[in-house]
Amino acid sequence: MSKIQLDYSYVTDFIKEKDLHKMQTKVTEVHQVIEDRTGIGSDFLGWLDLPNRVKIADLERINRVADDVRKNSDVLVVIGIGGSYLGAKAVIDALSHSFHNSLPNKTPQVFFAGQNMSAKYYDDLKDVLLNRKVSVNVISKSGTTTEPALGLRYLRDILSGSMAKEQVRQRIIATTDESKGSLKKMADKEGYETFVIPDDVGGRYSVLTPVGLLPIAVAGININELLQGARDMEKLLKEPDIMKNPAYMYAAIRFMLHTTGNKAIEILTNFDPSLHYFSEWWKQLYGESEGKDNKSLYPASVDFSTDLHSMGQWIQQGTRNIFETFLWVEKSRGGAQVPKLDEDTDGFNFLAGQNFDAVNRKAYEGVTLAHHDGKVPNMTVLIPEMNAYYMGQLIFFFEKACAMSGYLLRVNPFDQPGVEAYKSNMFALLGKAGFEAKAKEVNEHLKSVQRKIV
Repeated sequence: MSKIQLDYSYVTDFIKEKDLHKMQTKVTEVHQVIEDRTGIGSDFLGWLDLPNRVKIADLERINRVADDVRKNSDVLVVIGIGGSYLGAKAVIDALSHSFHNSLPNKTPQVFFAGQNMSAKYYDDLKDVLLNRKVSVNVISKSGTTTEPALGLRYLRDILSGSMAKEQVRQRIIATTDESKGSLKKMADKEGYETFVIPDDVGGRYSVLTPVGLLPIAVAGININELLQGARDMEKLLKEPDIMKNPAYMYAAIRFMLHTTGNKAIEILTNFDPSLHYFSEWWKQLYGESEGKDNKSLYPASVDFSTDLHSMGQWIQQGTRNIFETFLWVEKSRGGAQVPKLDEDTDGFNFLAGQNFDAVNRKAYEGVTLAHHDGKVPNMTVLIPEMNAYYMGQLIFFFEKACAMSGYLLRVNPFDQPGVEAYKSNMFALLGKAGFEAKAKEVNEHLKSVQRKIV
């Protein structure tokens, strides 16, 4: 198997095959809208052919800057929020040593900031940066998003306290707009190395731009192979036939389970802890793309076997408004085997000599069957091997499926108007200039709330 595939064997008891085939007309229509770029939000479809648009010269510069960071830094701090960090974090965690930031003499370590505003987090980050050579990659289209802007202020202050301005300049890399925005203005003034976020690619679709590629390359992952996987998947997914296009089949199934099967929640399930942050990336991709007009599936995730001993109970016998999508990696990456005991005190000598992943496979097979029997439809995204090439395929698979899913739901998969609501309230409460009228409205609203605290 040389490509990502979709196993939907445990769905056909819940969706009739003939009804699934009836989806083809809708899918073909939406496919044409996507390819012709005539749908709502089409200004942000730049990711659609992005793997083939990346210039060799740009990749060479990313790799060169990444090499410089590796040679000259103990730590790279990536500052960004949402898609500006989740994609890189997902790929780095999936393809690196499970304890990559704890390995002795492993440099550079990659840490993340600008994705929260916890004072403790920043205190702790400062502790681990003490007496170490630090580089910073700040990622923001505008430079005015609160969390990364404050993160950059904090990191600049740390750097400025231990080195001259010229040295600080050499330690900061800005990934931002090509020509406008406060971060671009700062980068030009200070002389930072810069990379461009394409205008036609939104944050949650940006992992295959310099947003994700630079930190991924710093972590020692082959970004050329990552992009090649995405290119090959891009080519495969130009086929409108759902029987030949696994991403469209996935989108059609989830649409039917939601609209005719009364399913409200999709759970992305993995059997490898290294995929935890891939699930986080997926949740943002689908939650932010589809969650509009008071409709769409709620994207949730679990890590098995860990969560089998907690959420597994709810999935097996809880409210039947769910379905699962499993991520399964076919080829084992590890060689750890179950040891044999002289005295079989725990009763598991029958597994002695078996690879842990072989045991994990039986757990996966047992879970998918049990959940199917528990009236939970489930399908599996089959990943031949966990490497940069197949990770590129996997990323593009879910991006293309997300575009199809959003348009099937008749929402714009590329905007996020609801995200602005909290920002407006927060700026008003913080006293930001230009939000005076909003501040009055918000404060009056807060005063009107009848607090009931036990």
